[in-house]
Amino acid sequence: MNTTKVLPHEADRLALADLARLAGRGDLPKLTEQIRRTGGCTNPIHLKGFRTLTHAPTGAVWHRYSTEHEPGHRLKVACGNRRASRCPSCARTYSADTFHLIRAGLAGDESKGVPTSVRSHPRVFATLTAPSFGPVHNRPDKGSCRCGSAHPTGSPLLGTPLDPERYDYAHAVLWNNHAPDLWRRFTIYLFRVMAKMAGLYQREFKEQAKISFGKVAEYQRRGAVHFHAVIRIDGPDGTDSPPPAWATVALLDAAIRAAARRAGVPVEAAGDLPARVLRWGEQVDVRPIGAFGSGEISEQAVASYVAKYATKSAETTETVDRRILERHEIERHDLPEHTRRLIEACWDLDGLYPDRLLAHWSHMLGFRGHFSSKSPSYSTTLGALRHVRADFRADQARQDLRARLLAAGLPDLDDLPEAETLVVAHWAFAGAGNSPGESMLAASIANDIRASRELAREALADLDDEEGEW
Repeated sequence: MNTTKVLPHEADRLALADLARLAGRGDLPKLTEQIRRTGGCTNPIHLKGFRTLTHAPTGAVWHRYSTEHEPGHRLKVACGNRRASRCPSCARTYSADTFHLIRAGLAGDESKGVPTSVRSHPRVFATLTAPSFGPVHNRPDKGSCRCGSAHPTGSPLLGTPLDPERYDYAHAVLWNNHAPDLWRRFTIYLFRVMAKMAGLYQREFKEQAKISFGKVAEYQRRGAVHFHAVIRIDGPDGTDSPPPAWATVALLDAAIRAAARRAGVPVEAAGDLPARVLRWGEQVDVRPIGAFGSGEISEQAVASYVAKYATKSAETTETVDRRILERHEIERHDLPEHTRRLIEACWDLDGLYPDRLLAHWSHMLGFRGHFSSKSPSYSTTLGALRHVRADFRADQARQDLRARLLAAGLPDLDDLPEAETLVVAHWAFAGAGNSPGESMLAASIANDIRASRELAREALADLDDEEGEW
């Protein structure tokens, strides 16, 4: 029998020791509940302050909350960071919101103001990519890489240039930097092209139809941004109106491809760099989205895919997830050579294109746009989803306060005129982060929440399948 004891990792030992300290303080259950309310946030914000409810006519203090009674005399609030590399817990919340936003625009959701009839509107899942900046190592569907090797999945060579000295790093970072502008021009051309294909003047097109979209940006291994977008044709009033008879998936497909070919962003010459027009790559993928799981790809699959990448940045290139404030800081990071060259190219070009803030966005390899965005009429908004969640929590707090007042023999809040209650509150920033023991608790709670969400998502997928059968 092997009796060798395996000592835990130093970080685990520190966490366990800190957890014992927290348990000895006597408020571990309350601390656990507070961390649970943050969703297991990795880097919560600490607040100090109070909130007092006073009966205005008499000046009687009916209820007072103070962080003096909280563990460590502080209240933890979730950081809300969307980046999975910074806070996986808050990123999952952001991802879930994005999932429901995209899915509502595909399947409809009356609670979010989108009728289920939107399922009958023509919609596709389109992918627009960057052009080539030089040959890179890849894994083609057939045969070997251009270098003659068959690279395994996850090989560090994938996405890196075959000849780094001939790779156009300046073009690559300028393309990333202007990608949001290129997308904007694409949407303008999409409207014009579709009107022309339908045989309508642009004014007539607006009177009959509207184009809506929800998109997300994703980094390829080579460090170039590309966009995935749900694009839909609605009637003139958006989701509430049916599209015209001439609006078909085939028309939408053809218009997307034509608009991608036409869109371009001119960049002036600077230093030794020539003037150029930035365009989309030749690979434009357009797939119909099927209702009830029919068609090429399902609504569930599209919403899940978009939500997955809404919380990503440039992690696939192994870049840093924080701004690089000075050029010499680049040397402090252990970066792959290709990623390092892309970042250095941003700093090299910053003086030539000062209005583009390339150095400022060098950690993003030049990209400075939103990772997820949508047109106004596509679906609900992330702000609306957050507002619903905040209202739910506020209602819970109000019901808890109401119960406390009734237990103390005080009047019911619902029976009092609003003018008779006075709320005074003051909050101050008191730090951020978790101690080692708190981090261990947060990780455990976050894992439990993640498992629960996965079960809920699987149940939703099963429900969609059942609807498809009916």
